Amino acid sequence: MGKKGKKEKKGRGAEKTAAKMEKKVSKRSRKEEEDLEALIAHFQTLDARKTQIVETPCSPPSPRLNASLSAHPEKDELILFGGEYFNGQKTFLYNELYIYNIRKDSWSKVDIPNPPPRRCAHQAVVVPQGGGQLWVFGGEFASPDGEQFYHYRDLWVLHLATKTWEQVKDYVYYNDVYAFDLDTFTWSKLCPSGVGPSPRSGCQMSVTPQGSVVIYGGYSKQRIKKDVDKGTPHCDMFLLKSEEGREGSWAWSRINPSGVKPTPRSGFSVAVAPNHQTLLFGGVCDEEEEERLEGDFFNDLYFFDATRNRWFAGQLKGPKTEKRRRRRGRRAGPDGAGEQEQACGGAGAPAPLEVVTEVAAEDGTVVTIKQMLCAPHVAGQPQPEDEDSPEEASSPVVEPSPRSNAMLAVKHGVLYVYGGMFEAGDRQVTLSDLYCLDLHKMEEWKALVEMDPETQEWLEETDSDEDSDQAEGAEGGEEEEEEEEEDSAEDGSSEDGGEGRLVVARPAVRERGLGCL
Repeated sequence: MGKKGKKEKKGRGAEKTAAKMEKKVSKRSRKEEEDLEALIAHFQTLDARKTQIVETPCSPPSPRLNASLSAHPEKDELILFGGEYFNGQKTFLYNELYIYNIRKDSWSKVDIPNPPPRRCAHQAVVVPQGGGQLWVFGGEFASPDGEQFYHYRDLWVLHLATKTWEQVKDYVYYNDVYAFDLDTFTWSKLCPSGVGPSPRSGCQMSVTPQGSVVIYGGYSKQRIKKDVDKGTPHCDMFLLKSEEGREGSWAWSRINPSGVKPTPRSGFSVAVAPNHQTLLFGGVCDEEEEERLEGDFFNDLYFFDATRNRWFAGQLKGPKTEKRRRRRGRRAGPDGAGEQEQACGGAGAPAPLEVVTEVAAEDGTVVTIKQMLCAPHVAGQPQPEDEDSPEEASSPVVEPSPRSNAMLAVKHGVLYVYGGMFEAGDRQVTLSDLYCLDLHKMEEWKALVEMDPETQEWLEETDSDEDSDQAEGAEGGEEEEEEEEEDSAEDGSSEDGGEGRLVVARPAVRERGLGCL
């Protein structure tokens, strides 16, 4: 091999070594961050033991740096919070709160339930609202050896009048509009006239045949009381229309379509049908309580006709054999019962058929999917002689299971639905199936790729025990060191092995409303 070949081989080897090293460093960084998060969670468990506000006269605080010192807006007091101390071997972090009385030249320590986690180098500011408030943002947590660091981005407020801490979980919704020029590759902000949608997430957009933009639905949260948020799925619809004779000018108007409208939901998906109608599929409707979230998932279809300003429910005709059977049944009916009564939901309609599908997760947990489908035949009703066999007539209808956040696409008049998710208990089941529906015929769904249960993976969160040296180094005093020894017993995790359903209850922790266009 010549020198050139050796150099090339050496270069490729260096690239591989660098890639391996980068991967190793990235993995180590993730592990270190997880270790610090677990340590912070452990300290918060200790802080949770504090159930009363206790203010105790004390000697001056221990040495520290990178704490915050703020002047009380109404009293002659200084407020000291947090900080760090390094003794040459270990780093100590604090979340203690001290008050210095300027007139009396005295210190007091204030123990308050549920304080912010230990930190240093945070930002703090005092405002006079509500009897005085101390706002704390961000900061840093360090491992006892000072080699690993975790950076906060949380926001807290100390209500000075009541001496209570509150974490402010911010969420910001927008309702601004931007346009992207495909020729110049530039963004521009639009300032439409009129009243547009309220700020929200997860709304869906589609274009009308006239070139206007339709905005439908969305999701937002509101604070209903302290530490309690409530989500709201929006069902309103707006039209963003270019103003005639005024280039670059747009106007908002709220529209109220007639017809059969979709029920309230979020996480639905939309696509444009061949006739320029907007197609809506699936989604989830959440019923929220303070600590629980119950969701009802959908797999129904709706169409919005912008020209007629009307919603239509998507009704499948069924396969041709089913259609022919219904016509013959109508003629043979003794009372001349029409086809509508034989269809699902008619006056003499058969009871819905419950189809149960079981999906086994990788860990052995069985998720049960229950669907209520129209039964094509009920015993006791007359059947034409040339009707298909009962086995064929009673076969389950093929269709996508109820889901939210699915991906939609329309090609050659065929709707394709891929993936999405539903929830079973605390588990999120992510789908990988693919279905199609001919939008011209509207007869039946076809399964192109069915979900493979073997691809399902769900890893339960576990709490890891911390090394005693780590815990000791990051503690703020001897009292908490003793508490940690009591807490060093094993942590466990439990797994919910119950059946999952499409109507599920779970902790109210997830932001809703993201969808696909």
